[in-house]
Amino acid sequence: MARTRRLILSSPSEVWALLSDGYRYREWVTGTQQVLAVDPHWPETGARLRVRVGVGSLTLDDTCVVRICEPGRRLQLEAKAGPFGAARIVMNLIPWGEHTLFVLDWHPLRGPGTRMHGLPVDYLVAIRNGMMLTKLARIAVREHGRAAAAPHRGHRP
Repeated sequence: MARTRRLILSSPSEVWALLSDGYRYREWVTGTQQVLAVDPHWPETGARLRVRVGVGSLTLDDTCVVRICEPGRRLQLEAKAGPFGAARIVMNLIPWGEHTLFVLDWHPLRGPGTRMHGLPVDYLVAIRNGMMLTKLARIAVREHGRAAAAPHRGHRP
């Protein structure tokens, strides 16, 4: 299992808002080229998110299914990537003062990843997931800044 942690300088509710919008996954999930479809009840348990992943012209359509959803706290997905098998992705949002400690766990369930599982693969996954959480943190902080500034717009003494 690969575990990646990141302190995000936004509240858990702000981070959850990003996770709750399946169409925004392309912005922060490394390797996602296009969001193909999002079930209207995303991210409730059983909802599906279809994406195209890859590098350059080498692409694969992937489906993520929500296995556990605890709004504002935890989202567990099963990502299915055709011949590459499937992986469990668990995202935990832990309040850290007014910020969020984001803990991401990745574990292969089926396919070649289960045979290659171990230090080298986990290390590569941890690098990818670290990049992902950096992107997510930047988006959350940027939007937190916009929200904080919003009440002051148009204010006249």
